[in-house]
Amino acid sequence: MSLPKIAALVCLVVTLGACQSLFKPNMRAPLQVEREAWEQIKPGCSSSDCPLVNIDTVHFPDEPRLDAIVQKNLLQLAPALPGQPAPTSLKAYEQQFLSQAQGRNNSYLQAKVREQHDGIVVIELSSYLDTGGAHGDPGRALINYSRQQQKVLTLADMVVPGKENEFWQKAQLAHQAWLVSTKVNEDPEFLKNWPFKRTPNVALTYGAVILKYPVTTIAPYAMGHIELKIPYPQLNGVIRPELFPGRS
Repeated sequence: MSLPKIAALVCLVVTLGACQSLFKPNMRAPLQVEREAWEQIKPGCSSSDCPLVNIDTVHFPDEPRLDAIVQKNLLQLAPALPGQPAPTSLKAYEQQFLSQAQGRNNSYLQAKVREQHDGIVVIELSSYLDTGGAHGDPGRALINYSRQQQKVLTLADMVVPGKENEFWQKAQLAHQAWLVSTKVNEDPEFLKNWPFKRTPNVALTYGAVILKYPVTTIAPYAMGHIELKIPYPQLNGVIRPELFPGRS
């Protein structure tokens, strides 16, 4: 093959590579997020304490798979409806809830993007059921969505194989630090009644790995949803290295 033809072939390969790079999603650029919020009062109710449903969620125009994941997980967090089939959409849930809600019986559901970095979208889900009592029933959940893998990451996806127990040992150290920072470690009754527990809510935020606890899990209701933080340097060899911020 002549030298001019070889040069032309090299140029073609370089050009194709540049095109592939050009059209490859930029994982450092955040996904576009659109908010959708509405509130619906029970039809026909005219009292001052009408049952209502309040929904505040997010959509991802460029990632429809994530849209479906958010709705599915938000519905799983919604208060159960006795005798009703599992709702297939947030609108269906609204209609089912209001059809049987009585008095001051309100349901709140929210999904918000907590963070985006390195191709990871961290979404926090919240629920709150108000039945007119002294306090309502709040819920929380976290989603770590990998845009590269097109899926929700579980703890097994996050940790190096065989290191899950070590991860929870680090979490227990974070819990001990929290006890000291809040001074509840000085209360023997607190330590007896509220021991460390594991949580399904783990988030790969940029600054640290976050563990979020439902109320009354490791602390009384009045202390809310406790968050424990494990700095990434403490998780070297425990969390998969490609999931450390800045390494993807």
